[in-house]
Amino acid sequence: MSAGRVESRSPQAPDDVVVAAPATDRDGVRRAAERARDAGRAWSASPAAERAEALFAGAAALGAAAEELAQLVVREVGKTIGESRAEVERGVRILRFHAEAALLPDGEVHPRLPPAPGGTLTMSRRRPRGVAGLITPWNFPVAIPLWKAAPALAYGNAALLKPASEATATALRIAELLEPHLPDGVLQVVPGGGSVGEAVIDVADVLSFTGSTAVGQRVAESAAKRGVPAQCEMGGLNSSIVLPDSDPEAAANVIAGAAMGYAGQKCTATRRVIAVGNAGPLTEALVAAVEALPVGDPAEEQTQVGPVIADDARQRVVDAAANAGGHVLTGGKAVDGDGYFVAPTLVGSAAPDAELRREEVFGPVAAVVEAESIERAVEVDAEVPYGLVTSIFTNDLGVALEITERIGSGLIRVNQPTTGVDFHAPFGGTGISSYGPREQGLAAREHYTTTHTVTISPPG
Repeated sequence: MSAGRVESRSPQAPDDVVVAAPATDRDGVRRAAERARDAGRAWSASPAAERAEALFAGAAALGAAAEELAQLVVREVGKTIGESRAEVERGVRILRFHAEAALLPDGEVHPRLPPAPGGTLTMSRRRPRGVAGLITPWNFPVAIPLWKAAPALAYGNAALLKPASEATATALRIAELLEPHLPDGVLQVVPGGGSVGEAVIDVADVLSFTGSTAVGQRVAESAAKRGVPAQCEMGGLNSSIVLPDSDPEAAANVIAGAAMGYAGQKCTATRRVIAVGNAGPLTEALVAAVEALPVGDPAEEQTQVGPVIADDARQRVVDAAANAGGHVLTGGKAVDGDGYFVAPTLVGSAAPDAELRREEVFGPVAAVVEAESIERAVEVDAEVPYGLVTSIFTNDLGVALEITERIGSGLIRVNQPTTGVDFHAPFGGTGISSYGPREQGLAAREHYTTTHTVTISPPG
């Protein structure tokens, strides 16, 4: 990518340039923000029903182009065709959900209390914040932009979307599908690299970011200096705790997909598998389940593990496995051929201070850790500064409920993969996984609106 151009290439065929588009400069971001602010005044003043209808129409347009968009996701970011189709369908549902949410009451009336005179009315009303700056990653190029943009738009904000360079084509196509149903300037894509993101931070009235911890912390700091609200989702080092009473094969099949699906390129992917008691049966089942995952062209229907996004991401997986201080149970090597493929990797007996157990390695790799008791498993889960998702596998519902009370992660799942997001429920973590209010569901309204309390008394 040059200063004046942004380029994305297919990770399974790096010679395939998916898009080469002009990058927005700082002055271009400023002009886009001015245009968005002007358009946003009329948009925020429009009836909620009009905003809802616009999002419903956008959902219909996205649904009509679903297969085309899914194929673009496969080509641009290497997501498997099955997951790409599911993501586009999720995007349609997200738009519909927030179209309906736009029709909810925008405030409430509070009871009159002394010393307020009779006839006094006290009410709180929600108003849009203005221009929402949305900075999104490449790994969910449809769902994440939409679960930020849809609520921002539904509640009357305008939006500037700065997608990751690797997902530029998908972001531009989403905008093409939605823009005909929105007032001109209400939704704009500003392609480019980090400097464009910084420019968006400087002009937005509210910010939402998903990406790396280091960048997210800088976003939060910059927003705090400007006094604008920010919401940052910054990854996880997620655990699956497997109790001795669970079926090792059943648990292994779920965990293998959660750790290695889409080449492990999800912030919710399983990074650590904590076996309570003897890890032997679970480890054996995990190795078998991981080795059974089809690796290859993400456009093929049977593929579950495609490429990682770039060569340096592939090398990091290989290095992390080699330097873990344990032993590689399976994988640990790059796959020959075109594209950035690496074999799904499991590491046993990784050292407590190994990168695999301390940092998020964004690829198809996980560490298997043995814990002698539930208490120790909970300690291992909490020994990292992240706190996004923890899964618990057990046949004892009482024990599961007890453990959920002791887990600090923002998302806790029982007999389910760490991956998977319910767009109608709050999403977010603790520690350095998240900053600011929750995303998704009705929780999104807290971020994209501000509350104003109005008290009115009769004259005289």
